[in-house]
Amino acid sequence: MNIEFTAFARNTEGRGASRRMRRAGKAPGIVYGGPVAPMPIELDHNALFHALRNEAFHSSILTMKLDGAATKVLLRDVQMHPFRNEILHVDFQRVDENRKIHMKIPLHFVNGEISPAVKLNAAIISHVTTELEISCLPKELPEFIEVDLTELDVGQAIHVSALKMPPGVTVVSRGKLDPVVATAIVPRAQVETEEETAAAAEAVAAAAATAADRTPRRLRVPQRRAAAWDSCS
Repeated sequence: MNIEFTAFARNTEGRGASRRMRRAGKAPGIVYGGPVAPMPIELDHNALFHALRNEAFHSSILTMKLDGAATKVLLRDVQMHPFRNEILHVDFQRVDENRKIHMKIPLHFVNGEISPAVKLNAAIISHVTTELEISCLPKELPEFIEVDLTELDVGQAIHVSALKMPPGVTVVSRGKLDPVVATAIVPRAQVETEEETAAAAEAVAAAAATAADRTPRRLRVPQRRAAAWDSCS
């Protein structure tokens, strides 16, 4: 996917200049990296805000149009206002096609609804990891990594080592060597309800059996004594 955006050279810097820029509907930023010096830029705030809502904008090679030239860049950082939908600053990095890059790529989970965990056990699939840091050349950068949940069952987990990586893409390991990506669990409330239902059924059966043992048996009168009583009457 080729995503393009337009930037403009910025001649003023400082907090005051940035505030005036935001009031004018612009977002301050910077582009750096490569043999060229870092360059302050500005972008249309609303256009950038809507672009940031696109997942691919965060994990793709972008084409920045600036002063009639097109430059390949990566989005590296976005600073947002604490409580307003306002972009305070944005950072882009120039891309060298011959050098590997490190990027965090989103994970897309598929086929969870047909997995044994969900179909047979009504389990909930927990997405333990939602993005993965990878290393690759810019031309090999995927938009996302797919996680197939078709075979996932209760009590099982999918690890990073089980993911199918695109050619030329390797995982950047930090901390755990093989972290968990997804797991399937039965909700505790459901387990407790099933246990309570079974216990209640057992209690009812036991009470019924006890009641049957305590019920007095019907007293049968011998025929001879019954006949004697009839004659007396």
